[in-house]
Amino acid sequence: MKPVPHKTLTETRYRDWIKPEQIARYLDGGRCFIEASAIEERLKENRECDPGRVEAILQKSLAIETLTPDETACLLNVDDPDLLARMEQTAGEVKKKVYDNRIVTFAPLYVSNLCVNNCEYCGFRRSNKDAQRAKLSLDQIKAETEVLAGTIGHKRLIVVYGEHPETDVHYIADSLQAIASVNVKTKMGSGRIRRCNVNAAPLSIEDLRILKGVGIGTFQVFQETYHRPTYETVHPQDTLKGDYLWRLYAQHRAMEAGCDDVGIGALFGLHDWKFEVMALLHHSIDLEKKFGVGPHTISFPRLEPADNTPFTQNARYAVNDADFRKLVTVIRLSVPYTGMILTAREDADIRRSILPLGCTQTDASSRIGVGAYARQTDSQQGDIQQFLLGDIRSLDTVVRELAEAGWITSFCTAGYRCGRTGDKIMEMLKCGKEGQFCKLNAVVTFREWLDDFATEETKAIGERLIEKEIAEIKDQLPEWYPALVKMYEKVKAGQRDVYF
Repeated sequence: MKPVPHKTLTETRYRDWIKPEQIARYLDGGRCFIEASAIEERLKENRECDPGRVEAILQKSLAIETLTPDETACLLNVDDPDLLARMEQTAGEVKKKVYDNRIVTFAPLYVSNLCVNNCEYCGFRRSNKDAQRAKLSLDQIKAETEVLAGTIGHKRLIVVYGEHPETDVHYIADSLQAIASVNVKTKMGSGRIRRCNVNAAPLSIEDLRILKGVGIGTFQVFQETYHRPTYETVHPQDTLKGDYLWRLYAQHRAMEAGCDDVGIGALFGLHDWKFEVMALLHHSIDLEKKFGVGPHTISFPRLEPADNTPFTQNARYAVNDADFRKLVTVIRLSVPYTGMILTAREDADIRRSILPLGCTQTDASSRIGVGAYARQTDSQQGDIQQFLLGDIRSLDTVVRELAEAGWITSFCTAGYRCGRTGDKIMEMLKCGKEGQFCKLNAVVTFREWLDDFATEETKAIGERLIEKEIAEIKDQLPEWYPALVKMYEKVKAGQRDVYF
């Protein structure tokens, strides 16, 4: 993999990428949906919350209704240990009601670390001269995919792109098609990536329509911090990312372009965590208001150390583990229908602790160096990574641990083949029907993965969990049981990529 020359800001007209009219169309009376003073006022006014009010708010979450800013601020201000325990219990119940006991796994695929931006907290920032810059060719992307789909057994990826002219929408589209073309022989069938979500820079409506045309999954952009003064401090104004509103309305443009699902997130540690949770709620509400569909996923990564990046060492707003538990709990309760992504930034112990609070997705076997999967190394190379990971355990290990704890790993990607996306899946999530389809598909896709990729130890533990799941389906969904048995036997015989 040859190093790529890293262009500076003066070499291309990056500001031409921003289209002000594609911001103004979503403003309300010229104002955006984040008003810092209003958020701070809500947090201040809701400091005192009696148990009766908290319980009423929790019942609203259990009804799968989005909370108001005042209700969310109330939960954020709860400090009583008994009430916090009740909130955590309810968060788990909400997740179970909407998504059952399944956990979706995925892997991140970093295809480039070229970036025109200069974010103070990021190892990819353009001023980091220690970073070894690289961009994968389409053949190299296929080689990465062969490992992910054919050796590890992943079915979903989040493909990560820096913001740079050499990784524009056409490169993104070509790379997604390259990933989709890979089909690797496995023990009993074949392995391929069935869903590609994209984490990329904010794009125009026109560019997003190109991605929609090649078959994008969720389009994911993290605002990093919603607190505008902080945002403008850590994102220099002479960079493309320095435009707060262009980034803030990235998901709005994606929805208008026809992308079915969008993901939002904040990087916790840049500003006060309570403010960021409130802002994520406001973002969700505005998407629901304007498009009838809230975020498909919410991510909540914490700031992690990055090579040659002093900002990450002494962050003023670093989030401790107790506050991390609380913010995850409140996100689940405030936006009860959304998927929640817990990443390998966190170490294994933290992930075990946080997962039951309402998380629905997690990554495993993760490598975030450019080209790291094909190199098949467990070491972390700081000069080619955006940050350092906390958990690099194998997918097999993570799946086995989940199964031992009673969580079934779902490799299902049926939604995009069945039309259960966007507003359609949102309604099904809110009424609990999607969880039924997910339970059926989790069983057959888990069976497929066990036969094609699992170690004998993991397979034995997984099969015991499958027996339990099938018994529950027979009892709770008797009308679906005959069809499940028929499909399950097909998968055991070697048929692949079947779904309800």
